[in-house]
Amino acid sequence: MRGFLRRLIAEDDGQTMIEYALLAGIIAVAAITILSTLRGSIVEVFGTVNDALTGAQVGDAG
Repeated sequence: MRGFLRRLIAEDDGQTMIEYALLAGIIAVAAITILSTLRGSIVEVFGTVNDALTGAQVGDAG
């Protein structure tokens, strides 16, 4: 049992995996926060593009 605990403490593979998981979590939270904050602007841009494309289709058909 002591050998297992010593080996577990000495190895850093688990620690590295936890660090990467925390980093990925922080990046995900930041991305969600940024997208939530910019949601109105993003919807507006896509609406403008959609209107422009719809207008181009109507203009080409006539």
